[in-house]
Amino acid sequence: MRAALAAATVALLTGCSAPAAEAATSLDGTAGRLTEIQSMDDAQGTTAVPADQRYTVDFGVREGESGPASFQIDCNRGSSTWQMSADDSGTSGRLTFGPIAVTEMACPPGSLDQRVSRALTAVRGYLLQDGRLHLSLFADSGILTWEPVD
Repeated sequence: MRAALAAATVALLTGCSAPAAEAATSLDGTAGRLTEIQSMDDAQGTTAVPADQRYTVDFGVREGESGPASFQIDCNRGSSTWQMSADDSGTSGRLTFGPIAVTEMACPPGSLDQRVSRALTAVRGYLLQDGRLHLSLFADSGILTWEPVD
């Protein structure tokens, strides 16, 4: 597990708040594995759980306002940039990804690759809670839940 996410999680679980300067960089250098997709769209079902661990996000360290992001989306890889602004607690705030470049391999039947790719472009906020990172989507259309990568 990456140190920054671990520190933010410890602060969240113990009720301690990190200083504002640390809170603003709480996702820098962290990585997560997708555990669940919650959707408010009845056509897609309400919850999907990836069958394997081939869905990851890696937040590179920001220099200035944005930093690099890389993704494993089942049989495809992606890259982008990311920006965030934390609220006063440092455990939630605004988060967006820039345009995401994704390889176009045909994943096996039942893959969530297209659904995850679409959802990542709609991320608008984040919440660190119970040791997990929850990414909320545009217009409250869903939530991607990630656990720290060991």
